[in-house]
Amino acid sequence: MFGRKKTPETLNGSHAVDAPAETGAVLNGEPMDRPDRSQGKNAPTPTRREREAARKRPLVPDDRKAARQAARQAEAMERGKMRLALETGDERHMPLRDRGPQKRWTRDYVDARTGIAEWLMIVVLVYVLLAFIPVPELQLILTFSLWGLVVLVILEGILLSRTLKRKLAEKFGEVEKGVAWYGVMRALQLRRLRLPKPQVKRGQYPA
Repeated sequence: MFGRKKTPETLNGSHAVDAPAETGAVLNGEPMDRPDRSQGKNAPTPTRREREAARKRPLVPDDRKAARQAARQAEAMERGKMRLALETGDERHMPLRDRGPQKRWTRDYVDARTGIAEWLMIVVLVYVLLAFIPVPELQLILTFSLWGLVVLVILEGILLSRTLKRKLAEKFGEVEKGVAWYGVMRALQLRRLRLPKPQVKRGQYPA
């Protein structure tokens, strides 16, 4: 009856909303700048010599090559120091397996003695050469002699291992693991072929 005249908008419960302004066109009354995609088109075109120089440029920088060369030189110097240490007995540059007072004492003890085991390789070589002689009696003698030598070498290794453990315990108190076996393996080599080189004469046992 009395009141405002209802319109279709008020009947539907909606209110008129202003249309949003276009974004990106005007901001605060000023037009928005668009990125200039034409930049870079006016840059000078590289010459043919510059393009060829770019193609010939190495993929790996020079500093990496210099670093690798320096590393190789350092490794060569370290190998030279190690080789010299094996000749002179300087433990500072020896491999880790040869360092330590117990291993040095073991080397001196083994190098001071004269054993059967160090001649095993020579006897085996002689046996191989004589085995080509077609004399059954000689081959039988060589076979028994070789097996007898092997048994003696095994017994000598066991005796040497026990002796080293006992003497090392008397001198150092506690024996490092593997030192006795280290001495036995050294005893199996010819004296002049041992590395590190022997630093004592035969019969010159360490204190």
